[in-house]
Amino acid sequence: MKIVTLHCDYIRFKALKKALKVAEELKEKGEIEVKEPLVVLTAIEKGDNKKTLEEFSEAVKKTANEVKVTNIVLYPYAHLSSNLASPKEAQEALKEAEKFLKKEFKVQMAPFGYYKSFELKVKGHPLSELSKEFKSSSESESGELKEENYSPEKLLKEISRAKLDTSKLRDNDHRILGQNLDLFSFNEVSPGSVFWHHNGWTIYKELINFLRPLLRKFDYEEIATPQIFNNNLWKVSGHWEHYRNNMFLTKYEKREFSAKPMNCPGCMLVYKTKPRSHKDLPLRLAEFGVVHRKELSGVLAGLFRVIRFTQDDAHIFCTKKQLANEMKNLFRLVDIIYKDTFGFNYSLELSTRPKKYLGDKKDWDYKEKVLEEALKKAKVKYKINKGDGAFYGPKIDLHIKDSLGRSWQCATIQLDMQMPKRFGITYTDEKGKKQTPLLVHRALFGSLERFIGILLEHLNGSLPLWLSPRQVRVINLTERNKTACEKFIKELKEEIPDIRLEADFRSETVQSKIRNSEMMKTNYTIVIGDKEEESNTLAVRSKGKKPKFGIKKSDLIKKLKLEILEPNIRLKDTKNL
Repeated sequence: MKIVTLHCDYIRFKALKKALKVAEELKEKGEIEVKEPLVVLTAIEKGDNKKTLEEFSEAVKKTANEVKVTNIVLYPYAHLSSNLASPKEAQEALKEAEKFLKKEFKVQMAPFGYYKSFELKVKGHPLSELSKEFKSSSESESGELKEENYSPEKLLKEISRAKLDTSKLRDNDHRILGQNLDLFSFNEVSPGSVFWHHNGWTIYKELINFLRPLLRKFDYEEIATPQIFNNNLWKVSGHWEHYRNNMFLTKYEKREFSAKPMNCPGCMLVYKTKPRSHKDLPLRLAEFGVVHRKELSGVLAGLFRVIRFTQDDAHIFCTKKQLANEMKNLFRLVDIIYKDTFGFNYSLELSTRPKKYLGDKKDWDYKEKVLEEALKKAKVKYKINKGDGAFYGPKIDLHIKDSLGRSWQCATIQLDMQMPKRFGITYTDEKGKKQTPLLVHRALFGSLERFIGILLEHLNGSLPLWLSPRQVRVINLTERNKTACEKFIKELKEEIPDIRLEADFRSETVQSKIRNSEMMKTNYTIVIGDKEEESNTLAVRSKGKKPKFGIKKSDLIKKLKLEILEPNIRLKDTKNL
């Protein structure tokens, strides 16, 4: 059995028509709306039995109690599995689950065996989206290695079958762009994990290269922590209790370990390696940390929803007096990245104390006030989401709108009042007394993978020169112009050693080679023919524009240098940091 639980503001659904003959006739045929529910998307699988049903019911009950809901919506969702039980078995299992949960909750069952339209709004706290899997006893792992008979040739055929189904995707979908531009791919041998190709990896690395000078400018120290930790760490942090079902677990020398789903606990251990004084604060520790989170295959969506991804995390340890200035610097960083560099309009949302929270109410009130004052001083649009904060502290989420008018939540700033206490994080104040610092979690892009997906669709793959994997392509008009092209390529590489340059000297028509360069979203296509050789100039076609003739080589090189250095020039000119 596989499920996804979603803590929502609301869900609306309506049965449209029967999809299965076994579907029962409906008593209510209109749209149904349930407010503040825990929505449980459910797929009943072959082999599910009484034990799996009990585990499922107890897990749903536990999550419902943790997020403090009284309404549960059981929503049949076959897309989560390719190993479905028969409709009759699934229907009976869902009725049993409904019967069990009705003892403590108000349960609404979405129609089984119908095509349905539905709309929901998911909350933004750590427990709002969880996926779980329950296996029957016959499927459980004994932990013993058994001899297997298999055919490598047959397995290789299965591995090689990975193919993108584009029939239901828009032309500018990042998965199609990724395939057409040779940026990345996916394969079921590692579900939800990106196979970066050279050109896509270039974009990934350039985003990090763009951020690193900013981190230095704002006095961050960059660290790196391990991928796998002993589970004692997650018990201290609280993840073992609240997040274990979404973690990849393993054993080593009879001890339990797991791949990290978050970077925070590792950063706490770096802080604790030596005594800290008030003179060391604020301490800003940044990490481009790779994390793994279990997701069911049915919810994976290209770069937007993955299992393995990179967070551009940072953890800022500071005093109460320093908090306002740290918030000011964070908003300045957000402005530089989203507005100045990528031209996104953005808005911010402040999420306040939820019903279930850790810590003292006075602390919450103080930190919510500090965050709201910082938002007002930044003069940005924001709204308040009452009761939607994380259980450990209030947070600010950044939302951008892309070229299609879609809203995306990217950057996040969270005030954590619990993790420093759980890890015994302290500093010595001016009077020699031990104090607990405030902890600010922040991610600017959020997930690098997701941001790249958003950017590709927003720009339809046409990236700015500094970020583009294909910056320049040089084309010869005829075979006799090849030597002149090679001479210019050498000159260009001497002037700009790191330029990403391709040459197309194939025996194809110039029109065909130019068309291919445009399809590959090359920023500048340069053609050299007899006229260009005689005048020592270039024919230059900027991406998507008509060609310009008689361009001096020195003028083009100067223009390329400026565009490649664009983010660094902007950073150099930035004042009042």
